[in-house]
Amino acid sequence: MQQPIDRIPTNYCPKVFVQRDFSDGMFVKFQSRLPPELEGKIERQAYESTITKLNNFYADAEALKGSAYCENCFSCLTCYFSMFCIKTHYDKVLDKLSTYIEEQNSKVYIPRNLLLINPIERGLRTLEIVILQDTPK
Repeated sequence: MQQPIDRIPTNYCPKVFVQRDFSDGMFVKFQSRLPPELEGKIERQAYESTITKLNNFYADAEALKGSAYCENCFSCLTCYFSMFCIKTHYDKVLDKLSTYIEEQNSKVYIPRNLLLINPIERGLRTLEIVILQDTPK
């Protein structure tokens, strides 16, 4: 029986950090190049597919749309009290992204003894990938 994702101990496991890609500006985008530490642990295509999808989620969340302007104007008019009642587009996309990461962990990464950590938990600075081990070294 597989442990739930939030109950897997990762304190003593090696970690790989995928840095942000600032080549297109300050937008949240992660480098799609497979880190050398993951060579042989996951297929390049599966890894790049995950990173591309994550980058697409963040691009959608940060896109300048009319609905985002309306949300911001409505928030200002209500002294930001509307934020307690209405989820913003950004929050909705982050929820979808969290679901996607959980799905990828259960289908792709955990069977390969890897675990993706949601970048929001690291302040969107880095994408952490934990290499799961049976015993601490």
